[in-house]
Amino acid sequence: MNHAIEESTKLKQRVRRLRGQIDAIERALDAGADCAKIMQLVVSVRGAANGLMAELLEDHIRMHVADPARDRDRERARGTKHLIDVVHAYLR
Repeated sequence: MNHAIEESTKLKQRVRRLRGQIDAIERALDAGADCAKIMQLVVSVRGAANGLMAELLEDHIRMHVADPARDRDRERARGTKHLIDVVHAYLR
């Protein structure tokens, strides 16, 4: 997965934020927080996990399938760009 140091750093930052959100759920449970508050925290974690997955899928597509910015085949580049856009839209 370590295709580039910069990408790896960005992904690790996302994981740290996700870990912080999960810790917030645990603290809320320990404190006996309102169930609505806890559910909102879980929704936030789900969104963060989906964002991480979208980034991982995009990186995989660009590195192992095709990179629309570098592909000389215009049709394949357009299809790859569309696939990346669909991944991000689906995982929102």
